Amino acid sequence: MRSEQAAPEDDFAAWFRLLETPGVGRETARRLLASCGSPAGVLDATRSTLRALVGPAVADALAKVPPQLAERWQAVQAWRGGGADRHLIVLGDPRYPPRLLQTADPPLLLYVQGNPACLSADGLAVVGSRHATPQGLDNARALGRALSDRQLLVFSGLAAGIDGAAHEGALLGAAGTVAVVGTGLDRVYPARHRELARRIAERGALVSEYAPGTPPLAENFPQRNRILAGLSLGTVVVEAALKSGSLITARLAAEAGREVFAVPGSIHAPQSRGCHALLRQGATLVETAQDIVDELAGMAQRPPSPPPAPTAADGPVDPLLQALGEDATTLDALQVRTGWSAAELAVRLLELEFAGEVARMPGGLYQRRHTG
Repeated sequence: MRSEQAAPEDDFAAWFRLLETPGVGRETARRLLASCGSPAGVLDATRSTLRALVGPAVADALAKVPPQLAERWQAVQAWRGGGADRHLIVLGDPRYPPRLLQTADPPLLLYVQGNPACLSADGLAVVGSRHATPQGLDNARALGRALSDRQLLVFSGLAAGIDGAAHEGALLGAAGTVAVVGTGLDRVYPARHRELARRIAERGALVSEYAPGTPPLAENFPQRNRILAGLSLGTVVVEAALKSGSLITARLAAEAGREVFAVPGSIHAPQSRGCHALLRQGATLVETAQDIVDELAGMAQRPPSPPPAPTAADGPVDPLLQALGEDATTLDALQVRTGWSAAELAVRLLELEFAGEVARMPGGLYQRRHTG
């Protein structure tokens, strides 16, 4: 089904072709990858195989070259050629951030400008209203600076208001900052943050799951919030209305088993109502960065889950499957049980997930599957 000749760029080109095919969303792509092993395997599969997996409409779409594919791939190549700090990171790449891999819906391909190691660093998402109050902007800058000075990287969304202020504060500190955006990385939205984006790429990274050339589409920004929440140890909401993207990020953080923090504000300010709602729901109240550090330290001191009891088997058991045991387990618990790094675990768990031996569960949990 592929017309391309094998080439060094074939892996990235196959990923791009798969994800650009109409009707192939992230869930469908994961199903195809689990059965076919790789994007190249999907594109080489027979139409009858694909129809059995995803139905005739998607199978037929995979048999055709998507409209404007060559033009869009050219835009990706032009962007990549703009500097050595530009990277494509796919699932299974050792640089893929392990914390993001623990989430229910990790992106399959990330575009990164800057230092990709920043995506795996310990840090907090700091988010809030685009229409922030002067006090909210001051709080976000101060919090961003204080977290960065404590070697906690600040993740935010490069939006106007609280996001931009948090990035600015973090750039004044030691750790730096990462912006997760809802456009291609060849565009900056809002345009007035162009210089801020340049500084972020120098001191941290810009990251997107959208290919270069993607404009600021409204539906993409709620989607990027799951990446923002997934990269972080927790999410701090500085100011937010009751219906806002910031509360979506906080909800996604909670669903991924991460901490949620909220900065209280005036009872008379609409921008404070979202934070107060989070506090009523159990979010940790934040007055200073130290409140966050203390909460994270308390989490780290909680005892890990006990190791699983040994199980009998007819043959050798994969050590990671043995460490998983029978109950849903966190990546942190697996690190304690195996002594492996988070990056090593993330790659091996992905292999086992594609092999159908491990299932990813809500809340950043993994569980062994029994297919026999």
